Amino acid sequence: MTALKKLILRRIAAEGPMPLSDYMAMCLMHPKHGYYQKERVFGKAGDFITAPEVSQMFGEVIGLWLAERWIAMGGPSPVQLIELGPGRGTLMADIWRATRKVPGFHAAASVHFVEASTQLRALQREKMPAAHWHDNLMTVPEGPSLIVANEFFDALPIHQFEKRDGLWFERLVGAEDDTLGFTLGAASAKLALIPDAVKAAPNGSIAEVCPAALTVTSTIAERLKAHGGAALILDYGYARSAPGDTFQALKAHQYTDPFAEPGAADLTAHVAFDRIAETAQEAGLTASAIAEQGTFLMTIGLGARAQQLAAGADDAGQARILSELKRLTAPDEMGQLFKVIALQSPGLTPPPGF
Repeated sequence: MTALKKLILRRIAAEGPMPLSDYMAMCLMHPKHGYYQKERVFGKAGDFITAPEVSQMFGEVIGLWLAERWIAMGGPSPVQLIELGPGRGTLMADIWRATRKVPGFHAAASVHFVEASTQLRALQREKMPAAHWHDNLMTVPEGPSLIVANEFFDALPIHQFEKRDGLWFERLVGAEDDTLGFTLGAASAKLALIPDAVKAAPNGSIAEVCPAALTVTSTIAERLKAHGGAALILDYGYARSAPGDTFQALKAHQYTDPFAEPGAADLTAHVAFDRIAETAQEAGLTASAIAEQGTFLMTIGLGARAQQLAAGADDAGQARILSELKRLTAPDEMGQLFKVIALQSPGLTPPPGF
């Protein structure tokens, strides 16, 4: 039994079943036993691989997309270059390398990481020693901003509800004989955040909502509306909210029981991109169409970059580059499940890729 499971069982014994959002938050971000306090999270030796770890090409074309938006903004200096949940710092390192020849960009840009994990901050510092670190977006200095969030929103805690006999109940995490699992309780006020179309689902349906994602989106919107800029969000999820259970755990690149070893596996849920778009638009931002990652990356030049790299590579190198391109863009890999949306301050020209 993990140390964190003992703490969770103790809390449930004292207070009763907890919302799934509380369980996720404890498992991922407990200051001592949380999943993201471990070093080996990303990569082949960890539990999952994100797009920047698949290929340098991903960060390079994202970097040029951000630089193009900076130019569209009129090249403000300074500009805050912000990444939410930067992992090992690989994406920003590739962004920084790819934009070094964009006149004036490096001189204007100040890199800011929003990262709560002490362990991951140490890894990020190795790749981007001049960056600045923040617990949340609110402490990043004001000013024009370029924000990127790759596989950040999927780890934010969710609430789940289940429909029984025409009524919605909240799915809570309870315990029986030291075994964790779901139980049902009265629906909390978070049920009001579920779209009416989803609430109309038949009995037995499960609905999810991520209040934290809406809060983060609102914070992004306040910044961009006040000071100008753009945000690019990439994650796995759906373009239109629908009933379904997407809560999952991943360990050693395999799906696993999310209640078996709290703190020892990654917990995620699909991102509702339509809710992000709605929240941003209600706050006064412009939201792009929601694109599939494969189409977006190819549109902004990933294929051309792959050809450029392959031209100077041997047979093994060419095969690797083709494999990386397929992993990022193929419909049966990351190309279709992963979605992309751009949020912008009013008045900016339409963003590339959509």
